[in-house]
Amino acid sequence: MRVTSEAKIATRERLLAAAGKLFAKKGWDGTTTRDIAAAAGVAAGTLFNYFQSKEAVVAALMAEAFAKAQDEFEAERDDGQSLEEDLFACIYAGLKRLRKFRMALESASETIFSPLVRSSHDCAGDSIRVHHLEQVERIIAAHGVPGPLPAVTMQLYWTLYLGVFAYWAADESPKQEDTLALLDHSLKLFTGSLDGLKGAGSHERESA
Repeated sequence: MRVTSEAKIATRERLLAAAGKLFAKKGWDGTTTRDIAAAAGVAAGTLFNYFQSKEAVVAALMAEAFAKAQDEFEAERDDGQSLEEDLFACIYAGLKRLRKFRMALESASETIFSPLVRSSHDCAGDSIRVHHLEQVERIIAAHGVPGPLPAVTMQLYWTLYLGVFAYWAADESPKQEDTLALLDHSLKLFTGSLDGLKGAGSHERESA
C-alpha cells in the first residue's frame, strides 16, 4: 500500500510532537528513538524513514521553534531599536521558544552544532546555523553595515552565539538571568567589531 504525502507529513508531525513531550519530560539521555516511535504509535524502525538520528529529531524541533521565533521577531520588531537591541531580541525570541526543550539541549547541542562555519552534511544542525546566520546578516544590513560580511566576522558571531547557547542550556539562575547578562556582553563585543565595517562602507559609497 502506497503511503501518501499527507500521511507522511502526519507521521512526521506525530513523531516530532511525541519527541517534544519526551525530551521536555525526560531530557536527552532519558529519551530513546524507540521511546519516540512508541509514543507516536509507529514501529521503531519507521522513525529512521524520517530522521537519521536522535540528533536529527532534536534539530527538526529546534528548526520549527526558530522559524516561529523568527516570525515573532519580525512581527514585533521596532525600527527604532539599535543593532545590539535587534540582535538581542532575535536571539532571545529563539531561546524562549526552546525553553521547554532545555533539558535535552545541553547534551544534544554538543553534537547538533559545530563551532565551525563551514557546511557539513553530517551535522544535523547545519541548516539551523545557515538560516540563523542569514537572518543575522539581514539584521546587520538593515542597520547600514554593507554585505557580504567577512567570514571571520560571522565566525566571531557564531562562536559567541554557541557560547551563549551552551551557557543558557545549563543556566539554573532565576529566569536564566545570567544568560541574559552574558548575551548582552557578547553582543557588545560583536557589534563593536562591526564599527570598522560601517566606516569602510561609508567610505566606499562616498568614493563612488
